[in-house]
Amino acid sequence: MNRVKSVAFCLSVASAVVLFSSVALLQAQTPAPASPAAQAPAAPAKPMAPDENPFAPQPAPPLPAGMTGSDPNDPRSSLKPGLYDAGEIALGMKHVAFLKKPDAFQIVATSADDPKVQKTLAQLGVGDPSKMPKEMQMVIAQLAFANSDFAFQGNHLFQGNFYGVSIYDISNPAKTNLLTTLVCPGGQGDVSVYGNLLFMSVEMPNGRLDCGEQGFPHEPPPAAGHEKERQMPVAQKDRFRGVRIFDISDIKNPKQVAAVQTCRGSHTHTLVVDPNDKDNVYIYVSGTSFVRQTEELPGCSGATPDKDPNTALFRIEVIKVPLAAPQDAKVVSSPRVFIDPRSGALNGLNNGGSHGKGAEKPADTNQCHDITVYSAIGLAAGACSGNGILLDIKDPVHPKRVDAVNDPNYSYWHSATFSNDGSKVVFTDEWGGGLGARCRANDPNKWGADAIFNLKSDKLSMAAYYKLPAAQGDTENCVAHNGSLIPVPGRDIEVQAWYQGGVSVMDFTDSSHPFEIAYFDRGPIDPKMLVLGGDWSAYWYNGSIYGSEIARGLDVFELTPTKFLTQNEIDAARSVRVAELNVQDQQKIEWPAQLVVARAYLDQLARSQALPTEQIASIEKAIQAAEKSHMSEKKVAKLKDLTASLEASSATAKTPADSARLQALADILKHPAA
Repeated sequence: MNRVKSVAFCLSVASAVVLFSSVALLQAQTPAPASPAAQAPAAPAKPMAPDENPFAPQPAPPLPAGMTGSDPNDPRSSLKPGLYDAGEIALGMKHVAFLKKPDAFQIVATSADDPKVQKTLAQLGVGDPSKMPKEMQMVIAQLAFANSDFAFQGNHLFQGNFYGVSIYDISNPAKTNLLTTLVCPGGQGDVSVYGNLLFMSVEMPNGRLDCGEQGFPHEPPPAAGHEKERQMPVAQKDRFRGVRIFDISDIKNPKQVAAVQTCRGSHTHTLVVDPNDKDNVYIYVSGTSFVRQTEELPGCSGATPDKDPNTALFRIEVIKVPLAAPQDAKVVSSPRVFIDPRSGALNGLNNGGSHGKGAEKPADTNQCHDITVYSAIGLAAGACSGNGILLDIKDPVHPKRVDAVNDPNYSYWHSATFSNDGSKVVFTDEWGGGLGARCRANDPNKWGADAIFNLKSDKLSMAAYYKLPAAQGDTENCVAHNGSLIPVPGRDIEVQAWYQGGVSVMDFTDSSHPFEIAYFDRGPIDPKMLVLGGDWSAYWYNGSIYGSEIARGLDVFELTPTKFLTQNEIDAARSVRVAELNVQDQQKIEWPAQLVVARAYLDQLARSQALPTEQIASIEKAIQAAEKSHMSEKKVAKLKDLTASLEASSATAKTPADSARLQALADILKHPAA
């Protein structure tokens, strides 16, 4: 999540809230113009009337010429609203479990006057809540407890929250249960896990070194004549913004062992495992918020490169974590991934101009929102506000940019996913920052969408867009957000969260023609007001799909067969098991040489008509015979006899996908696992 400009800084509230970078009202430092001046207080914001509610639904403007929007006649477009009793609909997905947010991460209040609401606003640094509408007070207070991203290890699921982390037992996904909550405010609470270590991102100004809930004293009132300017929070020696490290050897009692400070905090982070370094792991830190004062963290500068070549803008941070001594974790490099290699200018990339009023002129890219590393191929894909970038990470401490792209249809490059073979990258555009309704019938389907790029010889080339097909309402925040691959062999499939647009499963095997194959959706949380909710992340892990519902809690799903996906393909995906999953540390998927995987390939070859029906039936019969014989030598030999014709067909297949499927099928039949 980044920020929504339409309501950012519209209130003269305390700077701790004003500078909360993850949500609409609490905007991150915006990318600078192409030739910016030194960092200085921003222009005054237009004051908001006390009774003005920026979360009141706003209708979409007319579609631009030549653009199309999502389908208002899709059944997902007319679901009953509600928090826990909203209407639900699914295709190809079964909702097997739902758990409400733990009490530690809830505000059970119906009025902004409730003491719990006022206490939360005070902790966030809101100096005088009476100056904002009561509806806004409720929304901001709830944002302090928003669920965020996931990490997985063994039978444990770690769900980040702006107020800490929830840890669940998922040994039986349909009976998922809460083990413990770790209260440690500071948002966003993005998490990753490695061995006995849990990492958590912190960027809000209410984060404390000791994980305390008390926040900091109210900010002093601004000087006369400066009431409407954005103010920096007063420097605090106990403030923490960066990456926390916890020891989770005792899973029910995590202990903080390190807290690595960074100048812009950590909006997100990426775990990086160097295959050549067994003693350390690395963390790429993406900071999107304001740069803190040097009085709070020495060496921090928010000046532009022409004023200070050591500026904390236009870079990422790399933290080295010694596995034997995580308490010694520290920043070891600050790669200038936006540098112009010819001139040496730090601000070497810009977005080329985007859509939207005031965004037409090119703006420099000075931050990454999220970075996905794929160590098996030595590359990372960075979604970096104004650009999608490709990094060589063979030396993880010193990543180097090898390519960059921009797109006038993209507002904010948000996240990235590689195809398993590394031939494609799916980037997302968080147009509207996560708090905007951006999937309405009049919202263009190239804005706030996925952009699928082909990747060859370290160069990215645009192939197609994909956006949630179903139109959503004016009170449903909706835009492309976090997802992961589903390990169906022979296909590129991603499950993805779309906030209140729900969960969508996309096939992008043919990068030029992506399409939806499954979905789950609920009705809007509130039919009269736009409230932050819906799925932050939707990830596949060891046979199930897990959804991090921002306002409601945790969802668990299973895939079910449809004309788009067979039971054999689902079973083949379930055959892949991993010990850990940090989605932004993408691992190469390897399928076992099991006959269920062979059956998945057969189903795909039947669907594409790449093999005659008779040949498919003959292979299926031979597989059944081998299984019935408990993989006798004679029956396995008959499977091997079928492979020569498959390899011959692979050489003449009409598509690269079918060629790969035929060869993979032949390989399994040659040496099937028992």
